[in-house]
Formats: sequence, structure tokens, C-alpha cells
Amino acid sequence: MKRQNYKFWLASGFFLVGIAFAMSQEYDMLINDGHVVDVKNDIDKVMDVAIKDGKIAKVAARIPENSSKTVIQAKGFYVAPGLLDIHSHNFHGTEPNAYLSNSFSALPPDGFSFPNGVTTIVDCGGPGWRNFQQFKDQVIDRSKTRVLAFLNIVGSGMKGGAIEQNLNDMDPKLTAMVAKQFPKEVIGVKLAHYSGHDWTPTERAVEAGRLADIPVMIDFGHADPELSIKTLFLEKLRPGDMFTHAYGHVDGRMPVVDDNGKVNDFVFEAQKRGIIFDVGHGGGSFRFDQAVPSMEQGFEPNTISTDLHTGSMNGGMKNIINVMSKFLNMGMTVQDVIERTTWNASKAIKRTDLGHLSEGAVADVAVLNLRNGDFGFIDVRKKKMKGDKKLECELTIKDGNVMYDLNGLASKPWNE
Repeated sequence: MKRQNYKFWLASGFFLVGIAFAMSQEYDMLINDGHVVDVKNDIDKVMDVAIKDGKIAKVAARIPENSSKTVIQAKGFYVAPGLLDIHSHNFHGTEPNAYLSNSFSALPPDGFSFPNGVTTIVDCGGPGWRNFQQFKDQVIDRSKTRVLAFLNIVGSGMKGGAIEQNLNDMDPKLTAMVAKQFPKEVIGVKLAHYSGHDWTPTERAVEAGRLADIPVMIDFGHADPELSIKTLFLEKLRPGDMFTHAYGHVDGRMPVVDDNGKVNDFVFEAQKRGIIFDVGHGGGSFRFDQAVPSMEQGFEPNTISTDLHTGSMNGGMKNIINVMSKFLNMGMTVQDVIERTTWNASKAIKRTDLGHLSEGAVADVAVLNLRNGDFGFIDVRKKKMKGDKKLECELTIKDGNVMYDLNGLASKPWNE
């Protein structure tokens, strides 16, 4: 009888110890010893990051490992907020000849976000007010990636060709109405691909942005004859509006770097005025003969983005990590490129709940590896730039869940 009591109390003791240990594990996940770069909170050093219930619970110099159910050793890696790609094309579908609006040329978000540290992706003008509900049902609501949108000023969206030239379908009031109907998803207005010598589309996009109190992103060019980008920057756009494809050189648009290799003075004036210059690399809108002299003369992008679609994903662009690496090799620091894909990007789209690791913020985290070696980077003309630094995504966490793990940092050995 005594022996049975002893076994009972021993088992009870082990059970209670187990309960106490489980209760002492106050965090769901702990990222240890990584170099944290959180621009909003002015953190740029080795720190630990604790996560609980999908939120950032604590960032500190040392958090005990036994306080967490899962421990991720990140020594030697950079730990950043989840990246935001604010220029992408994700209204994928099966409609023929629809370019980037419910089409074969747009890409489903989840295949191109998490492997590159991206937790938030912004479709840039795929839907207009006429088909935004379809985009929400078909893409936003079916993706694990957080998907936001710039609403095209063209009601039918970015379907290409004559559809995007239709001034009668550029309605500021209806665009603003749909934007205000979906404030969590619609973060801006987009104008692209208009080829007429006419400021009307720009003015209507800006009016829609004013009515909905959201920024405008302009893909400018194609005009015949050219419209002045100086006028665009200094008269038509508002502070906080965005000019994408900043380092492109396309027909119908003056480039920011002139024929003598000098950045136009009004470009610096515009940036100082508050115009946001976005990379928007894409398949035809990033050239080293624009980017390299710009960087040498101090004209740096405010935000770094991909312009992701089937025409860019396997070309010189590849992914946001590759675009960030290009700027690393043109003189930016790791902290610089992280800033432009996190805090700067979130401020640009007025989503300051994202892009940082503040206590209580959503637990979106990218763990990045900086590799040193002999690398080559390609622009849209298939011209190469050599470099010795390259970023790689090791781990992506969204809402406190591991979404991508390149080398099993968050996994236990198979034989344990």
C-alpha cells in the first residue's frame, strides 16, 4: 500500500513539475542572438525577440531560452520585420488578353512572398473599382500572405492596351468610394501606361487619392510627345505620392539621370518636397546606367520594390532580396535596404502597424543571411554588375507562424 502511495505521489510530482514548466514557458517562440534591425525603434544590434499569440511580446538583450516553447538560434543572421513589397502584380486568373488584371501574367502571392522574407505584398493597380471585389474574393481572401492593393484609376483595372487609355473609365469619385469601402485592403490609387499627351489621368488619380485620403503611385511614361516629369514632381503630385520605376529609362519619359550622367536637380528638389521614389524594378524599368550614377550622387530610393509579374520574376529582377542586394553593392548598408522594405514602405502606404518589431505589433519577422562571395547582378537590358555581397532569406514568420524555413532553423532534429 505504501509502495503504491509512493508511486502515486511520484507520478503526481512529475506531472506537477511538467505543468509548472509548461506554465513557465510564457512565449510561443524565441529568436535568439540575431542582429535585430528595427528602424522604427532605433534598434541595430544583437537582441532576442519573443513572440506570443501572434504578436511581438518582447525585444531584449537576453531572454531565457527556457521561457519559450520554441527557440530559434539566429546567431550570425539579421532579424528584421517582415518585408513589405509595395509594388507587385498578383491579380492572377485565367482571363486571356487581360494583362495584369485577372490574368495569366500576374502571380499568386504565396509562391513569391515567404521564400523572400515578404509578409505583406501590394498589388499595384491590377483591379479597378469595377473588379476589386473579384480581386478580394479571388486573391486577398485566399492568400496566406497579407495582400493589399493600389486601386487602378481605370475602373476595369490593368488590362492593357486600349482599356487603359479610356478616359471615360477614370472616375475619381467611384474609385474613392470603393477605396473607402475597403479601407483595410485598399491603400492607394495607381495610374499606369497612359500614352496620351494629357494630364487628365494624373489629375483624376490624385483627385481620387485626395477624396479617399490615400497616396497615389504613378507609373509615368509612354506619352507621345513626352510630358515633363519636373511638372509631375513639383506641380501635379502631392507630398507622400509615389513615383515608381525611379531608375528606368523608357520611351515617352525623361529619365532622372540626363545624357551627361547627372541626376537632374529637380529630382532632389522633388524628394525633399516629399515625393516618394520607389524602385519598381520590373522587367523593363531598372537600368544600372540610371541607378549607379544616382547612388553615386546621393539620389537613393525611398522604397525598394519588385514590380513582380511573369515578365520580371526570372529576369534581372528575380525577387525583392535580389533587388535589395543590388543596392547593397551600390553602396547601401544592410540597415539601409531593410529600412526601405520595412518602415519606409509601411509609412509610404500609411500602414504603420506593419514594418517594425514593437511590443504588441503583429509578429511578422524575416531572418536574413548576408553572404560574401563573387556575385553577378543583371538589369533589364541584361547588363551585369559584379558584387561581393548578397542577401538570402533563411526564415519567414507571419502572425507568429513559421511560413518558410530554408535550413530548418525552427525545426527539431528528426531523431529527437
